[in-house]
Amino acid sequence: MSASKRDELVQNALQVFYSGGFHAVGMDSLAKATGVSKTAIYKHFRTKEDLILATLRLRDEQFRNWLVRRVEALETDPRKRLVAIFDALAEWFREPGFQSCMFIKASSEYQDHTHPIHVMAAEHKRLLLSYFSELARKAKARDPEDLARQLLLLKEGAIVLAHLHGADEVARDARRAAENIISMSLEK
Repeated sequence: MSASKRDELVQNALQVFYSGGFHAVGMDSLAKATGVSKTAIYKHFRTKEDLILATLRLRDEQFRNWLVRRVEALETDPRKRLVAIFDALAEWFREPGFQSCMFIKASSEYQDHTHPIHVMAAEHKRLLLSYFSELARKAKARDPEDLARQLLLLKEGAIVLAHLHGADEVARDARRAAENIISMSLEK
């Protein structure tokens, strides 16, 4: 399998795992859904978990790149970019394929904190926290790390509730809460 075919397999597997879950999707159904034989899959990925890790790496890269680009496109002012995080999330929540966060799902299915899949899910959230901290520093927050943690907490809760209850009201409420938290955290 060429590198491009491998990349295509990872992208297709990402979609299958995102919609079907990690434990629920077996290798037979994964092979059928991706159009790649189990033998070919196992030539590149020693285990199903290795393939899951590859899909999570891809999703992390895709999501963080999208979020940063979207926030930058929505706002230029550092303070407004903090709120724009929630405008971008609202757009994501409204996408037809939105089914919550792949990393929340991964950490729920692999609950051992030392398991590589759980570790990768936690690392994704740490990288988002780092981005939020960077935005908060640029916005001159009194305590950028504290503000970033609060915004990450709000973001994660909004994702779960948007999946459970629908996007519009949750997105609106999360944005308003973010505005309140941000206004209390910025230097005057």
